[in-house]
Amino acid sequence: MSIYVGNLAYEVTEADLNSVFAEYGSVKRVYVPTDRDTGRMRGFAFVEMNSVSEEEKAIETLDGAEWMGRTLKVNKAREREQRGGSGGGRGRGGY
Repeated sequence: MSIYVGNLAYEVTEADLNSVFAEYGSVKRVYVPTDRDTGRMRGFAFVEMNSVSEEEKAIETLDGAEWMGRTLKVNKAREREQRGGSGGGRGRGGY
């Protein structure tokens, strides 16, 4: 399981998240996506912990909590949706 952490301040680092979530158990991994053009953090992250019970405790405690001037949105991460291959559309009507 993975935890989604949203509405983060743009200054948040992996180390910041690691220290907050470590209060609820062992953190396996923290991933902070960045914008590919600017390199700036995108305002959300994913955290993986060693056990489901640790993750549930962190979610229960941190969802809605205020941190670094923001109200956190913390929940179980959903599986990434598969994007279609060639997708496309007609563009100019039906020839």
